Amino acid sequence: MAAYLQWRRFVFFDRETVKEPPGPDGAGGKPFALPPGIAVCDSGRGSLVFGDILHGGAAGRFGLRGARWGREPRPAGRSGRVGSGRVCAAGESLALCSAGLRPLQPWECVGFLHSAVLCLLNAPRRRFRCDWRCGFGFPPPRFVCLNRDLHMEGQIWFLPRSLQLSSFQAYKLRVTHLYQLKQHSILVSVGEDEEGINPLVKVWNLEKRDGGNPLCTRIFPAIPGNKPTVVSCLTVHENLNFMAIGFADGSVVLTKGDITRDRHSKTQILHEGSYPVTGLAFRQSGKTTHLFVVTTENIQSYMLSVKDYPHLELDTHGCGLRCSSLSDPSQDLQFIVAGNDCVYLYQPDERGPCFAFEGQKLIVHWYRGYLIIVSKDRKTSPKSEFAGNEAQNSDKQVLNIYDLCNKFIAYSSIFDDIVDVLAEWGSLYVLTRDGKIHVLQEKDTQTKLEMLFRKNLFEMAINLAKSHHLDSDGLSEIFRQYGDHLYNKGNHDGAIQQYIRTIGKLEPSYVIRKFLDAQRIHNLTAYLQTLHLQSLANADHTTLLLNCYTKLKDSSKLEEFIKTSESEVRFDVETAIKVLRQAGYYSHAVYLAEKHAHHEWYLKIQLEDIKNYQEALCYIGKLPFDQAESNMKRYGKILMHHVPNETTELLKILCTDYRPSGDNEGPGMLEGKKANSEEFIPVFANNSRELKAFLEHMTEVQADSPQGVYDTLLELRLQNWAHEQDEQIKEKLHNEALTLLKSGRFKTVFDKALVLCQMHNFKDGVLYLYEQGKLFQQIMHYHMQNEQYKKVIEVCELYGDQEACLWEQALGYFARKEEDCKEYIAAVLKHIESKNLMPPLLVVQTLAHNSTATLSVIKDYLVNKLQKQSRQIEQDEQRIQKYREETTRIRQEIEELKASPKIFQKTKCSICTSALELPSVHFLCGHSFHQHCFESYSESDSECPTCMPENRKVMDMIRAQEQKRDLHDQFQHQLKCSNDGFSVVADYFGRGVFNKLTLITDPPSGKAATTIEAGLQRELLIHAKRST
Repeated sequence: MAAYLQWRRFVFFDRETVKEPPGPDGAGGKPFALPPGIAVCDSGRGSLVFGDILHGGAAGRFGLRGARWGREPRPAGRSGRVGSGRVCAAGESLALCSAGLRPLQPWECVGFLHSAVLCLLNAPRRRFRCDWRCGFGFPPPRFVCLNRDLHMEGQIWFLPRSLQLSSFQAYKLRVTHLYQLKQHSILVSVGEDEEGINPLVKVWNLEKRDGGNPLCTRIFPAIPGNKPTVVSCLTVHENLNFMAIGFADGSVVLTKGDITRDRHSKTQILHEGSYPVTGLAFRQSGKTTHLFVVTTENIQSYMLSVKDYPHLELDTHGCGLRCSSLSDPSQDLQFIVAGNDCVYLYQPDERGPCFAFEGQKLIVHWYRGYLIIVSKDRKTSPKSEFAGNEAQNSDKQVLNIYDLCNKFIAYSSIFDDIVDVLAEWGSLYVLTRDGKIHVLQEKDTQTKLEMLFRKNLFEMAINLAKSHHLDSDGLSEIFRQYGDHLYNKGNHDGAIQQYIRTIGKLEPSYVIRKFLDAQRIHNLTAYLQTLHLQSLANADHTTLLLNCYTKLKDSSKLEEFIKTSESEVRFDVETAIKVLRQAGYYSHAVYLAEKHAHHEWYLKIQLEDIKNYQEALCYIGKLPFDQAESNMKRYGKILMHHVPNETTELLKILCTDYRPSGDNEGPGMLEGKKANSEEFIPVFANNSRELKAFLEHMTEVQADSPQGVYDTLLELRLQNWAHEQDEQIKEKLHNEALTLLKSGRFKTVFDKALVLCQMHNFKDGVLYLYEQGKLFQQIMHYHMQNEQYKKVIEVCELYGDQEACLWEQALGYFARKEEDCKEYIAAVLKHIESKNLMPPLLVVQTLAHNSTATLSVIKDYLVNKLQKQSRQIEQDEQRIQKYREETTRIRQEIEELKASPKIFQKTKCSICTSALELPSVHFLCGHSFHQHCFESYSESDSECPTCMPENRKVMDMIRAQEQKRDLHDQFQHQLKCSNDGFSVVADYFGRGVFNKLTLITDPPSGKAATTIEAGLQRELLIHAKRST
């Protein structure tokens, strides 16, 4: 006995009876009723399609049931051998029969047609028996043929959504099969136009019309070969290239090519067997096409995309008519076969899963992921086949809608005598024998979920939501409710698993607050781990997770968390380092900082927590230049205090030619960088020895080191010199400091170097800097303060030529001394006399302050001075006499010019030197010119072209004297700096600085005397210039 599946039952569909549309008067609401006697039906392209409806007087006397072939238990002693017999033609009132079988009921349905064959309602109760050896291959095929007076019109009817029934005549007698393609407006039908077994296949194009009816594009007989047999099933491929027809004799005819045309298609017998074909289905997977063929005894699969159509037998049992279907892609397009005990699913090459559903299966359909099965109601009490009450003869049937993915029954209901189940307009339509149409409308997903929530079936709700492709927000809400349900029940482990599935949609704080209790820390850890794995954690989540690890003391998990590859880091590294450091996991924090190049944190932990100074220094040496420089500025003092030598060496490298220690040297290596050594001087606080070594190294290898390096080195050497007690070492330090001063690096910081030398009383350095700065008076004052008389004289001799006042200061210095300084005074006076640096009167006044200096000290000086002045007077008198004679001569020439005629005896032109010819021009200066030469070269008619340059020079001198008369500053400066002030004054007197000279070039009328005087003065100047 089969163990039938006991799945949960739900009501996920709403059942209603289709009502008639309201009429013009508003009346309506009655159940819509189809005419009785539906033979075949299908759906698609917006209509329900019916065929072969009874009309006329027979409509009230005949009923119709869906045909079914099935197997019943064989009587003992009977064999399964196929016997002989014949099929009664339509219109005959006979049935093949033999002894031993039960009588047919008045509503019994015949077995070999897909369309139902009617039996007489009011026929007398007679015992009809079918032959065990009839031609259907299984016991007992029950069928009867219709009376000859039964009227069947052969029409195809369409029922659109508006419920306006329409039809057209498709066959003369009857329609037995219909197949409506879902993707094309093509309808394929099988029916009969004449008596006998002559099934015809007609292909209808519903979009085209022929006299108001759909266009029939193709007609061909459906008999395989020349054997008259009944069509049992029909299927058409949606690409219109394949059509398969199954027959009651076990044959399958395949039409390949364009099924809508005769010319482009080929028909052949694909399958031959001994058992009636009960189901066909095409399966398309990529470019591969399979055809499933199911009979009452086996199931086979044909590969149509390969030549010769190889086939494979999938199973050795079959099913009845309408008990097979093809699933959709949600079930991988599996072929479904429903037996009385189980429902089997098949792939083209193997059998898949099976489901034990009880009941005798009548109809199988697939609809939107649901398996629809119509079976006999086993709970219905069987009535006597010969009972008088006709209502008792109607079978009750159960319609179950199974969700195979989620393992539940979405809907279950009992109907009276179902004809077929059709899917159209997004709903299921159940046609019953009484002509009614029942619609099953699937409830929306949210309603179904709420029904599951009320029963706390969250797992089923999740599976349902996934199968309905609910969005992530909807799924997250289900997970949250499921988690809340488990949490309230105390199943914290299960709850956290559901909350984990909400990550990315549900706010993490909602979950975290629930698991902050110390007893649930492992659940919180699992949630936070997943949050990090999905890269959705923030710094607070990282802090919380690491705290969980530390509280649990789970070092392995902690290491696993932090030792992920760099591309897989899903947390804030800096936050993790802070938490680990705070928790005392220094090694983990250092590992994390080093791995993710958080150099500051690495050094901070190494120096402040672990105290591993050597390791920190080595780490800095591996950093890029910029980071190594910044970290040495930050941590250099700490490192210098604990590892001074190593720190100094690293600073030397950093400031000269730095390359990270991890880099490999090679020809392609970039040139090393260098830092500013002056910026690292503060690092050496309290480490003067290392500082000196560093500075000396920098000055040796890098001559262009910053000025601060030299300043600090000088200060350091002066300090060492000042505090040194050993004379030899002090002398060495003295020389080093002086050498550094003489290196020429202190020209721009002269004052700073001088202050350093003065602070440390470094005399030689001070004097050297005075000398370099040309502070000769400072040098002299320095020696004066130290009463170094010889040094004073040496300074005057060395620098007196550059600064003459040094001798005067020296004379005043010695004059103020009460000591006997005659020797030094004499030396100074000698130099003053030779250079004429001071007037004699000033010398006498200066020496008058010295009580020890006598007249004998300056006697020689005064005598020599007086003698020189006497000689100068004589020279001046001679010069005066000469100037007087020259003046007298010039005046005489002037008088002669005024009183005597001037004779011009020139014979040549002063310009062209050619013989002088008239007209000519003569000047009083003695020059004569051709008139044309004079006009060509002369710039003024009143001036001689030859004398004009000299005359202009004289005039320029006069103008210059006029301009310089008011230059008192210049006069004062020359007077102060000159050795002979009297000559300067005389020169300015001669220039007319002290009297106003007026030159009148254009004298006004009535001032002839002034004009003559001015002209005389000009002539004197010109003549004097020419004479010199």
